[in-house]
Amino acid sequence: MNLANATPQAALLANIVAGSQPTTLACCGDTARSVAEPWCQRHPDRRLLRLSADAPDLGLPGDRVPDLALVTETLERLPRETGALLLGQLRNYGTREIAVLVHASAPWTFTDFLGLGFRRQARLPSDPDLTLYSYNLDSYNHTRTWNNPEHWANPHMWGKAWW
Repeated sequence: MNLANATPQAALLANIVAGSQPTTLACCGDTARSVAEPWCQRHPDRRLLRLSADAPDLGLPGDRVPDLALVTETLERLPRETGALLLGQLRNYGTREIAVLVHASAPWTFTDFLGLGFRRQARLPSDPDLTLYSYNLDSYNHTRTWNNPEHWANPHMWGKAWW
């Protein structure tokens, strides 16, 4: 994709794909497809999984777990439950990274994305109604300071006794 001619949304997603370098890339939505297809054409050893924006869960599970999934123009047109199913399935099938570009008109709130382990990454300066949310399997569940033997009632018993 030529970033000079790309929309700000496509340029943002292209940078995510370039940084991730996925072996298998899933896409759902027109902007996601406009980024994913040229990238996979330039990298013929990579695989592309196209999900329909009307029935995205029909393509899951694929024959391979995507390393990265791009979702655009999808959550706005799906019932909230179907959108939650899509994001939950992508996450639960082991997709390492998910990038969702969603318009403010979608029936989704910030806390809906937080509940699924997503982080708000950015609002697009060119279109403040668009927000990028991301999920990364490696960093969504941060290490908690209290969850170690130092803060347990009997730290000397850590790993010695099971009851």
